[in-house]
Amino acid sequence: MHKPILTALLLTTLAASAQTKVTPSPFGKASDGSPITAYTLTDPKLTVKIITFGAHITSVLAPDKNGKVTDVVLGYDSMDGSNAGYLADTKTYMGSVVGRYGNRIAKGHFQLDGHDYTLTTNDHGNTLHGGTTGFDRLNWTGKAIPNGVQLTLISKDGDQGFPGTVTAHVRYTLLGDKLRIDYSASTTKPTVINLTNHAYFNLAGGGDILNHVLKLNASRYTPVDSGLIPTGELAPVAGTPFDFTTPTAIGARINSANDQLKIAGGYDHNWVLNGPAGLKETARLTDPASGRALVVTTTEPGVQFYSGNFLDGTLHGRGNTQYIKYAGMCLETQHFPDSPNHPAFPSTTLRPGQPMHSTTTFQFTVTK
Repeated sequence: MHKPILTALLLTTLAASAQTKVTPSPFGKASDGSPITAYTLTDPKLTVKIITFGAHITSVLAPDKNGKVTDVVLGYDSMDGSNAGYLADTKTYMGSVVGRYGNRIAKGHFQLDGHDYTLTTNDHGNTLHGGTTGFDRLNWTGKAIPNGVQLTLISKDGDQGFPGTVTAHVRYTLLGDKLRIDYSASTTKPTVINLTNHAYFNLAGGGDILNHVLKLNASRYTPVDSGLIPTGELAPVAGTPFDFTTPTAIGARINSANDQLKIAGGYDHNWVLNGPAGLKETARLTDPASGRALVVTTTEPGVQFYSGNFLDGTLHGRGNTQYIKYAGMCLETQHFPDSPNHPAFPSTTLRPGQPMHSTTTFQFTVTK
């Protein structure tokens, strides 16, 4: 390649990198009085706000096919809203990073290397998203980095019953219309870990997500029992309401006479992603009315598609918006739920000297 071409490519890359502005600002205080910082990532194509509390994504401003900019994630205006804020909302995990273990561990119990571990339980006798005080309820340490923010949290040995002192890092970086999340963690003792982000998307900016069209790169999913714990089966989606291998409206089959849908009140299941290890396309979500589209890629083996079934209208978010059932939906890239109790599932074991790293990207585009 000729030097002028290389120079042009380098200048283009540098120019793109320089576009993202990172602006820190105060965002109230945590329950322990520690100050919470918001980091606003601004690019001509997208604006994203992250707060140190729970490493939440609080806002994603994205244009529609006519150039109108709307917030496409659910969230709150402050820590202490009149109806609800991030401190008061202890149930939805709205926009947060959940851990140590995203999703469920059955009966709050697992074995590792011959040792039994008992965790705090917070979901009908199970451990959900890390227990009673998961990573979503803690104030991370933040620092601005090129094009984004890095958040760090140290979880001490025995936190919520998990072994080992874990140091977790989450990097949010924004370039153009793509938000990238890099998760990494290390431990002092063998433990289990499963980090993900719990953002609720609504590409229309309001109403429900039933007319959103979803495509998932997954031909199998993990059925659950009455407690939403995987049975261990990797079931084919073909011929079921769980088949999103071709683009399908979320509401098209959500009320089907299907036992799995009845258990969850909609979709709240893990899909087993097709393809080899490495960064791969996971999902495509579109809102036909606005033209907004979301493309998700990940290095994780699974994704939890949750259709917002447990939102019931009691919470009021940004601008006093009432969050009704199906007001938003989640695409939580992850290892499988309850993996520590299913040896056949991809392992979530983290060992000293073997740090984990995973990447997920959310690209917001427009279709005409």
